[in-house]
Amino acid sequence: MAAIAEQVKITYYTDPLCCWSWAFEEHWQKLQQEFKGLLNIDYRMGGLLSDWKNFSDPINNVTRPVQMGPVWMEAKHITGVPINDLVWINDPPASSYPACIAVKTAALQSSAAEVMYLRKLREAVMIDGRNISRHETLIAIAKETETESMHIFNAGRFAEEYNSEKSIQSFREDLQKVRYHQISRFPTITMSYRGNGILIAGYRPYDVLLEAIYTLCPERNTAVQ
Repeated sequence: MAAIAEQVKITYYTDPLCCWSWAFEEHWQKLQQEFKGLLNIDYRMGGLLSDWKNFSDPINNVTRPVQMGPVWMEAKHITGVPINDLVWINDPPASSYPACIAVKTAALQSSAAEVMYLRKLREAVMIDGRNISRHETLIAIAKETETESMHIFNAGRFAEEYNSEKSIQSFREDLQKVRYHQISRFPTITMSYRGNGILIAGYRPYDVLLEAIYTLCPERNTAVQ
């Protein structure tokens, strides 16, 4: 699909520790491939878990790390996406804030670096069961990302800019947007086009994403033309 002048503006609220965002990844990638050039995407980190002293999920009855495992098991069962829930027993992350700041640090290099590093973070925790709240893990993942795409990602620059005022402020701005728009579930996607908007909250099948695009841009639905 060729790029067009007017695009659908998408804000994607997510978090590296969100199992439902990981399960949603296949649909998300498919959407971007199918509508390449049509979508203008802005990633916002949600700050899902500040720390365990202040975290409470009454819907899923989660107040301790070990209770997060069953939530991930449910996501794996419902979606069929491989998820390593044992991280919540073996080496539970203390917070998602370090990983969120890491994504914003990668974004200082480019949007491509941001997307690539976020994907690597998700794989590290969701598949490999690595603790992405640890500084040394974030640095190691940065080096792995550079190895795969040296022309896009610079691990040395990442290490210098991680936890800098600029990267922390960028994450603060994301948190402000999350609170202002009252985003309470991840992933959440907002789409806007020619003055119209749609919000999709939580994990949804691909058909829901297609319906949203075609509702905003009926001219893109070649099936009905």
